[in-house]
Amino acid sequence: MMITPIHRFRDIERRPEYLQPDKCVPPPSQSSLGTMWFIRDGCGIACAVVTWMLVFYADFVVLLVMLVPSRDYIYSVINGILFNILAFLALASHFRAMLSDPGAVPKGNATKEFIESLQLKPGQVVYKCPKCCSIKPDRAHHCSVCKRCIRKMDHHCPWVNNCVGENNQKYFVLFTMYIALISMHALIMVGFHFLYCFEEDWTKCSSFSPPTTVILLILLCFEALLFLIFTSVMFGTQVHSICTDETGIEQLKKEERRWAKKTKWMNMKAVFGHPFSIAWLSPFATPDQGKADPYQYVV
Repeated sequence: MMITPIHRFRDIERRPEYLQPDKCVPPPSQSSLGTMWFIRDGCGIACAVVTWMLVFYADFVVLLVMLVPSRDYIYSVINGILFNILAFLALASHFRAMLSDPGAVPKGNATKEFIESLQLKPGQVVYKCPKCCSIKPDRAHHCSVCKRCIRKMDHHCPWVNNCVGENNQKYFVLFTMYIALISMHALIMVGFHFLYCFEEDWTKCSSFSPPTTVILLILLCFEALLFLIFTSVMFGTQVHSICTDETGIEQLKKEERRWAKKTKWMNMKAVFGHPFSIAWLSPFATPDQGKADPYQYVV
């Protein structure tokens, strides 16, 4: 069998001399660590800011260009409330996905004391990440942007300026879902507004001038269509990844499956929480994923 560079590197990681626990600086105590998780990446921060600005732009056009000038009061109120609720949930999901620890492995935990605490038996091995000096749990991968090993890392998303991993995948899935919903809602309202303006006088269907109204609506239509396609695809791939219990990186690298196979429903509950409830749709409800198993480091 041909040995790939990945397998060769993993074999090197198995050697006891490669761990070099004496060269690892012990991680800081939990009491000295802040609870805030934020990645200081210029590209990611810019993408996150742009995301919020695009949502605010859509809200501006929906409210001030289409709904406020409308003569149908009930239509305006219902759609205004619905759109803003979905937009709020989308931004709240984005906020949680961006500022939640995705499942980072303690940096520098490849110490002699920690390795001894694992009580390795003959034949058992552990893997060390040479970049962050950490003992890597099973299914963890190193992120070059976050500069940490992330448990069940799916990918690093610049739009949320964070990795999508074990602890924040729920928020990322909700973010893509709510963005897709407000994009579809905006497209439907733009279509109805164009029909209304064609039937009526353009000067009466908006508080802005007709050329400005057309430009604002076309820009919103382009934005909504683009993000509807993008987030729908991301939502579908994330749900498929959860149901199959295989992350994007594992699919890309075609890694051998070493973990127990579970039903799709069990996989969904592992990400969104136990049991099934309306909390699955809330970015404010933290799923109960249990404590990390110390033996997940051992292979």
